[in-house]
Amino acid sequence: MRRGECEAQAEGNRLLFSYWGEQGARVWRILGWEREDDDKLVFKLARRMNAELTTLRLVPRASPLAQGQIVQTARRAFCDSLAALACQTLGADKNLQIERVALSRGRRRGEPGRYARIQLRHKNDSILLTAPVVELHRAEADAFLSSSLLWFFRGIKPRPSTKLYLAAAREMAEAINERCALLRDDLRNAIGVLELDDACSSLTVLPGIRLPELLRAAPKLLRPPSAQWGEWANQMIGLAPEAIDVVRARRGETLRFHGLAFARVRHVMEKEFVWFGIRGITANRLLDENNFSDLLKLIDELKERRRADANDHAHALYRAAPEAWLESLLRRSITVLDPGLVLSPLHAQFRLAPAEQGKGERATTTTARPVDLLALRRDGRLVLVELKVSEDASLPVQAADYWRRVEAQRQSGNLGRIRLFDEKIILDEPPLVYAVAPTLRFHRQFATLARSISPQIELYRFDINEDWRKGVRVMRRIRVD
Repeated sequence: MRRGECEAQAEGNRLLFSYWGEQGARVWRILGWEREDDDKLVFKLARRMNAELTTLRLVPRASPLAQGQIVQTARRAFCDSLAALACQTLGADKNLQIERVALSRGRRRGEPGRYARIQLRHKNDSILLTAPVVELHRAEADAFLSSSLLWFFRGIKPRPSTKLYLAAAREMAEAINERCALLRDDLRNAIGVLELDDACSSLTVLPGIRLPELLRAAPKLLRPPSAQWGEWANQMIGLAPEAIDVVRARRGETLRFHGLAFARVRHVMEKEFVWFGIRGITANRLLDENNFSDLLKLIDELKERRRADANDHAHALYRAAPEAWLESLLRRSITVLDPGLVLSPLHAQFRLAPAEQGKGERATTTTARPVDLLALRRDGRLVLVELKVSEDASLPVQAADYWRRVEAQRQSGNLGRIRLFDEKIILDEPPLVYAVAPTLRFHRQFATLARSISPQIELYRFDINEDWRKGVRVMRRIRVD
């Protein structure tokens, strides 16, 4: 917070502290305060008749340069500890020497990187080790592996004997190990995955996974909800049928205007409840007879702001959820990508069943990210479509991970069992992968990373027009091999 964004003032016999945050203005009553370490103020706060109690510390703002140096020093210290630990673990029978310890490039100039880059050497053999120096979620495994592969290919010219190790905490290491199984054979054999404990005191080599073994793991799959929706959804679609579409959930529907969610219908006890609002832009409210006009005003503003020929391209409603906008266009005309695709049924944001990760106390339930579009060709071949509207180096790895999840379900027979495409027959062939992005939005290393993927995964690149909001046109279609 800046100085003008907070205030302490006396009202009657109360001392109030108010500030402005992401959720608007907040006012707390100060119960007590003290100075800590000469430069920090600690407040004991309460609100809602003492129903909410909290402690707030005000710390002087550090300059961005000083803050960056502190973060960089801490991350470099982690890199040094990891390099020493790697020499002990990987060099048990040989004298490994630390040749170089550094951080990856930051997202911006002067910003410390998120990954450790360590080079070890023994005579003519080289070992490259990389690990995240910040906490990463399992879903970020694609980005980490992609960055590591580019460093392996570009940063150093590896000899045939060079080995690349990827170290991470348990959950992340397991996710990386699964994705390594999707790489071509020579590259997969040159990569090892290490599990790093929380205290950075031990490294454990994880056994490699082969692709056939990975495809045997197919969690239970549920049939997507019926395409029929309720009365409220039908009424709102009628207000702008060319722009509003519906994504079905088990307990209701989400209505989107050119891909941007603006209303949610939930069915509870045979009744429909509607909430409307756009996350991060407008408040979310329960629809009733008193605010129905506000819903109509929101739809009118979406019609004005969220269209291809809108006057203000910097407006939040125009810029929000661009990939979902592209997806909504392709849902209506998927055959512009491939005339052989069946228009219906077409599954958008297709979710696979939740899978349990870990064992015992560490077991958690996570849901894999949904596939943007899952379609069927007229010849019975499955096609999964992955969309991007900005540069993303992890696109090939991410698409390959979706491929293996869909292929595992196909091989297990789950797709046919739930009649995912009604009575249509699914061909006994692996699915095709269509990577779709505007021509200038493919990452410059897309081809390099795509060629790292196993040849069993048939990947196609679709370059579409930059002004795709006015209508999608395929500019180029090539197979990556």
